[in-house]
Amino acid sequence: MKISARNTLKGTIIEIVKGATTSHVRIDIGGDAIVTASITNEALADLKLQEGKPAYAVIKASDVMVGID
Repeated sequence: MKISARNTLKGTIIEIVKGATTSHVRIDIGGDAIVTASITNEALADLKLQEGKPAYAVIKASDVMVGID
């Protein structure tokens, strides 16, 4: 598979929390960093995601904002 997004982070699924329509998938990408993605339950089923399996966090954003206190 090839995609246009350049920010892909390989990791391992450590937790899936399934809600009524949306699931939260937590991916450990190493270095004490965890990325959480919100995806539809349909996507969860289509991708056959399971805890302990490898996955990519694919980040596609047109803007990155910075804030300070």
